[in-house]
Amino acid sequence: MISTRRIAAAVGLAVGVAGLAAPMASAAAPAPKPLNPMAELDNLAVSEIPTEYQAVVPKVSTQLAGLNRLNSGLDEMHQLTDLLAPVTGLLDA
Repeated sequence: MISTRRIAAAVGLAVGVAGLAAPMASAAAPAPKPLNPMAELDNLAVSEIPTEYQAVVPKVSTQLAGLNRLNSGLDEMHQLTDLLAPVTGLLDA
């Protein structure tokens, strides 16, 4: 009959070897390519569109860049109107 100590030692040895082998195996694997969410959205947006029409459809990244420029322009206009409102008498000082 196998003693409990021998079973525990065998299990401990197996866990130790597996623990040492796992980092070496992951180090040998190539590093994954970083995920670009905007590129994935662009690919997903044109995935169901026929190839001859894909160039006509605007990309999601281009549309969001346009919205970002519009938002920054509105922020600048808001700052200007905040400065001019008390001067023009539209708001109380």
